[in-house]
Amino acid sequence: MTNDDRKGLSRRELLGAGITTGIAAAVGDLAAPDVAAQGRAAGAAAPAADEELVFVNGRIHTMDVKDTVVTTAAMRNGRFTRVGGAAPRAGAGIRLVDLRGRTVVPGIIDNHNHIVLMGNRPGYHTPLENAASIADVQAILSARAKSVPKGAWITTIGGFHRNHLVPPGQMPRFPTRAELDAAVPNNPVYVSESFFGPSVTNSLGKAFFDKQTPPIPVGDDGAIAQGGQATGRATLVLRQALLTPDERKRGAIDAMNYGLSLGVTTHLDQGAFQATNQPADGAAHEDNNSMHLPFLALNAEGKLPARLRINFLHQDATPELTTLNERLRNSYKYFGDDMVRTVGIGEFIAGGLAATVAILTDGAKRIAKAGWRAEVHSLSATDFQQEIQAYEAAHAETPITDLRWVVAHVPFITEPWVNRLKALGGGLSLTSWRYLAGTPEQNGPPFRMIVNNGIHAGMSSDGMQIAPMNPWLHMYYAVTGLNARGVLINAGQQITRQEVLKLYTASNGWFVREEDRMGTIEVGKFADLAVLNHDYFTVKDEDLKKTRSVMTVVGGRVVHDEKAL
Repeated sequence: MTNDDRKGLSRRELLGAGITTGIAAAVGDLAAPDVAAQGRAAGAAAPAADEELVFVNGRIHTMDVKDTVVTTAAMRNGRFTRVGGAAPRAGAGIRLVDLRGRTVVPGIIDNHNHIVLMGNRPGYHTPLENAASIADVQAILSARAKSVPKGAWITTIGGFHRNHLVPPGQMPRFPTRAELDAAVPNNPVYVSESFFGPSVTNSLGKAFFDKQTPPIPVGDDGAIAQGGQATGRATLVLRQALLTPDERKRGAIDAMNYGLSLGVTTHLDQGAFQATNQPADGAAHEDNNSMHLPFLALNAEGKLPARLRINFLHQDATPELTTLNERLRNSYKYFGDDMVRTVGIGEFIAGGLAATVAILTDGAKRIAKAGWRAEVHSLSATDFQQEIQAYEAAHAETPITDLRWVVAHVPFITEPWVNRLKALGGGLSLTSWRYLAGTPEQNGPPFRMIVNNGIHAGMSSDGMQIAPMNPWLHMYYAVTGLNARGVLINAGQQITRQEVLKLYTASNGWFVREEDRMGTIEVGKFADLAVLNHDYFTVKDEDLKKTRSVMTVVGGRVVHDEKAL
């Protein structure tokens, strides 16, 4: 039974107190860019340098090699100082947090996502991935409107699918213009699915799009067609009209705080397709040379609330590999500080979506020679074969065994190819992106086979274009094999709750070469943890999707606090 259940809330009350509270904490009340001030206002100021912050009376799952569970954990100066043992008494130099039996896990590490794109969204981006109905969408958007300026755009660009907005058995659909008007009468709203829509807007949004030259076509029901001439133009116009340096900084904090509300403390960003500032740009396009600047500025000001690790995406389609060569020549791998650090090249290393084998292989060879980490993604039944062969060709010239090269997503990978990658010292980033719209034919990845194999593996979200960022949705799919419509699509490949949580925590330090600093609750490691709203290990499967953090700590600092303790 969850804490919400014990309070005896109705479904409507639960929506207001659960989903809406979580979303408001993540993206509604965090509009101002001063994170330090937000922390002070919430009573979450960082401990003094000589003060030890101690969590007591909890079920603290350390996720260490023995899966130890303790009741007490202490931290000072950003690191865990004591794990387990008797709880100390409050006093000079010791601040206690009574968990009252709550479940605690290490801070979630997302080893493959697009948090930087999410932070550079136009308007007040509002994730809808947690909505289970049109009424939920209305409640989330209405809650968001209460915390943003009147007339400001409220947007949702990617990360959800109409599949989960209606009950199984009904035709998937978006909210209508009238439904959006009822929820948000005083702000224009723009809700767009995946890379290029389709999308929908309310009356204020329609009025804006009608004034464009030429007008962007919007139906009477608020529908905007998929593709560059409709949704593509709409997204581009909003980017051009709304994105300023200050808005990008505000959006970066919103994105990070949304992750923190779910317990995500570290993001490995995988870059973007290079923007052309044309309608053909979709939700996954940005300027790769400037999109990190809001995050870097916040870090320089001491206001970045979660850790960011950076991969650099390259799609050179000619043999010269111009941008990749410049990156290898002028950038530094594993360069930065505890909050922001560069990692590698990916999730494309050369050639883009239609990479030729020759260009892909040449790119891999150059990356290996420079000693960088590489990451590519696999979506088809055969592309992983070409990618692993390119890795092998690079390895034949320059050993990559210690470089931690990765293939991501891998819905259809087979064990013989897993073994070939394993022989190179490589790893697999696993994503439950099929949860939103997958079928028994379009399913995967083969979680059970991969975990049993023993290759380095970890979990990721690939949010926020075609997949949600919420790690608990991804864990739900990995555990149940059920998609958003409740259809079993990944039968025989389910793994346990303990296994998938380990893939999101202890296993993921390897992907950023920081397993000695993050991923478990152990003395000397980063003091990153999440206090959950219910016991992840015992709740019903359907309640896994409702998991969130009521308190999140990064480097010993409370950066998200729902005042539940």
